[in-house]
Amino acid sequence: MKVLIIGAHGKVGHLLIGELQSRNIDFVAGLRSQEQIKAYNENNIETQFIDLTASLDDIKDSIEASGADVIVFSAGAGGAGYDKTIEIDLDGAIKTMMVAETIGIKRYIMVSSLFSDNRSKWEASGIRPYMIAKHYADDHLRGSGLDYTIIHPGGLSDEDGTGKVKLLGPNEQGMIPRVDVAKALALIIQNPNTIGKEYTFASGDQPEEDFFN
Repeated sequence: MKVLIIGAHGKVGHLLIGELQSRNIDFVAGLRSQEQIKAYNENNIETQFIDLTASLDDIKDSIEASGADVIVFSAGAGGAGYDKTIEIDLDGAIKTMMVAETIGIKRYIMVSSLFSDNRSKWEASGIRPYMIAKHYADDHLRGSGLDYTIIHPGGLSDEDGTGKVKLLGPNEQGMIPRVDVAKALALIIQNPNTIGKEYTFASGDQPEEDFFN
């Protein structure tokens, strides 16, 4: 197994690198700039240039070159504006799904958002374009032929992890450290029982090893 982390320079993606290293899981860091690639290579991390705004053929070439058979999508426009949000969080995500199906990568794990499926919450979130993008990217993934898992974590923090979570109901909110989200992803990667499932969660009392099963 080899995992391609699309968005490895983001906070969750970077923490996932540490989780995979600690579990001896082979991975490649998908990055969007040569400066990032240089910095990661200097730390002996295998990298792959991936531009989510590029053509479908270029993205296909990049993903094929990674040699991965699992994709974790943790990329995002990061508040760069409506146009970039649609281009990266929606179209970029869907292009990677299309490529995965074309080249035979079955396993695909999506880092989504809390309330991405609850339109009544979008306006109050203050990031409505992002929520729209996530909603339709998730929906496309559900309808694909991929062995998907989608996570919907609560509000993200940079606090120390607890390794414990809880299920959130349809209108519940909660916070969770990014390091615990990264751990969730690592557990999901290792557990085929998570295929076809979605998890909406925040910090709680249940060990993550028991929750993601």
